[in-house]
Amino acid sequence: MRVAINGAGVAGPALAFWLSRQGHEVLLVEQAPSPRRGGYVIDFWGLGYDLAERMGVLPRILDLGYQVAEVRFVDAHGRPQGGFGTAVFAKVTGGRFTSVRRSDLALTIADALDGRVERLFGDSIAAIDDSGPRVRVSFEHAPSRDVDLVVGADGLHSRVRDLVFGPVAEVSLGYHVAAFEVSGYDRRDDLVYMTHGVPGRQVSRFSMRDDRTLFLFVVRDEYLPRGPIAASARKAAVRRAFDGVGWECPRILELMDGVDDLYFDRVSQIRMDTWSRGRTVLIGDAAACVSLMAGEGTGLALMEAYVLAGELQASGGMVGPAFSRYEERLQGFLRRKQTMAARFASSFAPATAAGVWMRNLVTRLFRVPLVATLLVGRQLRDDIVLPDYGG
Repeated sequence: MRVAINGAGVAGPALAFWLSRQGHEVLLVEQAPSPRRGGYVIDFWGLGYDLAERMGVLPRILDLGYQVAEVRFVDAHGRPQGGFGTAVFAKVTGGRFTSVRRSDLALTIADALDGRVERLFGDSIAAIDDSGPRVRVSFEHAPSRDVDLVVGADGLHSRVRDLVFGPVAEVSLGYHVAAFEVSGYDRRDDLVYMTHGVPGRQVSRFSMRDDRTLFLFVVRDEYLPRGPIAASARKAAVRRAFDGVGWECPRILELMDGVDDLYFDRVSQIRMDTWSRGRTVLIGDAAACVSLMAGEGTGLALMEAYVLAGELQASGGMVGPAFSRYEERLQGFLRRKQTMAARFASSFAPATAAGVWMRNLVTRLFRVPLVATLLVGRQLRDDIVLPDYGG
């Protein structure tokens, strides 16, 4: 088949990997002018980790990753108030756990395509005509093409989803997130994720290789202006929300003013009854975004890509049955992940001082091995068995 995939994040290249191995002709379309870099660090484990190993990319991911030793919550003066060592993660996952920059994972998968997939950067699918025996796909810039299958792998704000399903309301979890990187920050705590939280707001930093530091802001929506925030107003919105927050926050806000690539988005989920219509199907965040609160979105994207490609192979290219089995296998599992993420959100950046205190207390209990295993094990467990499609 000829397959057009809109989006070259994690889900799109992963699906292209499996489809190209099956002999399909794949076009991978990405709106950005070049592969995206930077972005926040994600935790990587579970089924996604297993599939990365099967794809042959795990050694490179581990080379690029970080074996974080500690998560530490500090007060305005930098004194520890809570946190935990990460040995429990290694114990629960059998050592199959790492933290890696999301863009590094995406680039590693893209490199594994090894020239088998055509890529089109600086463009996007603009129209889909599914009225004939094949799908006519129009692009913003490139000439139109006829394909057998269209895949929306273009994230939370999916263009393909809007074109085929119409507007789908995002389910807000009540937070926004902002992130950026700089070089030369003078305070480093290698392999320690440092966080300072006050009611409704949290700022973190993580020291990376090559003298780089990642900063991450999480803020409850009530501290931001209502409605969409234009790109030109985002730094000001973050600055007002974190005005008066102690620890290293004033210095971090100063550094933010000098960066050009501030990542900023609301923390939302996509919940749909169906991920396919006609010869178009959604995957990754476009289909069932679990949000960063789940901590597993990239691994889930790898899993969705594997199952969709496997079901297409098992059906002999009959897209209707393949789409149905893809949804049947994964929708219940992903809804449970979304529910867990929504429940976890309130403890990520608690709304009150009492909530911050309680969060810090609970994380100190992680020092008790039995408690840590019980709480972390529930969060990290993937209660699904994937089929072996061969290949």
